[in-house]
Amino acid sequence: MSLFVGVDGGGTRTRAVVLDADGREVTRAEDEGAVATAERPDDAAQAVRRVVERAVAAAGHAGPVDVLWAGLAGAGTAVPRAAVTRALQGLGLARRLTVGTDVEAAFYDAFGDGPGLLVIAGTGSIVWARYADGSEKRVGGWGRTLGDEGSGYWIGLEGLRRLTWSADGRADPTTMEDPLLDACGVGAADEAVAWIEKATKSQVASLAPRVVACAEEGDAAATAVVNEAVEHLAAMVRTAAGAEDHGGAGEVVLWGGLVAPGGPLRTRLASALERSGLRVSDKDVDPPLGAARLARVGHG
Repeated sequence: MSLFVGVDGGGTRTRAVVLDADGREVTRAEDEGAVATAERPDDAAQAVRRVVERAVAAAGHAGPVDVLWAGLAGAGTAVPRAAVTRALQGLGLARRLTVGTDVEAAFYDAFGDGPGLLVIAGTGSIVWARYADGSEKRVGGWGRTLGDEGSGYWIGLEGLRRLTWSADGRADPTTMEDPLLDACGVGAADEAVAWIEKATKSQVASLAPRVVACAEEGDAAATAVVNEAVEHLAAMVRTAAGAEDHGGAGEVVLWGGLVAPGGPLRTRLASALERSGLRVSDKDVDPPLGAARLARVGHG
């Protein structure tokens, strides 16, 4: 039986979908996160191996599959993508494999080969557009040091920053103090300095729901952070949507833990975009299915 496997890997989890030759879904599996890095490519490769082997075993299949398309966070530049590709090639998971990005997988599920504008706001943030003439544009996605504005990481970091402003008297007291310090496992703002220097991107992003909760309860500092996050994301989308000379990008799809259906910023961001004249779709996104479909149609 011909099998095509798609993988969507991020900082929190890695998911796999198996399709048969007719494009029917056979099975799914999930495992821990997989992020492509040039320094430790085997970490991502082993995470992909585990989830693929689990999915393929559930499908009652042994041996390599026909095609594996792995969309991984961090694989947007050539060096880490090549390193992880080499690591995966040595594992014998598939007769043919492609390493792409989690954004490509999500975009393909949302729009196929057509135009559209995808906003991903979860641990990180990025906007990806494909226009009517086939050209593409990325806005954001510059990583935790230079970018990720409006993301869970950015919100968590800004929440802690406003907490330090309150602690030294530059700002009024904030109700974020107790929930953020508890989440960091520290007792005072000065102890958060050591915590954040060692924290992973996912750990910082895990603070975002607490910041949003404080904003919903009326805390001024938390509200400012959330409003700025929404404006950062909206500005990225407006920038990507502004390329009318390429025929426009069509509808906007929101994805990621912050803005997917049920996400805490979805209503705010959708309203901001609609006020700018953009059309926001209710479409849900299934990135590992998008990756599996890419495997089946031979992209990459």
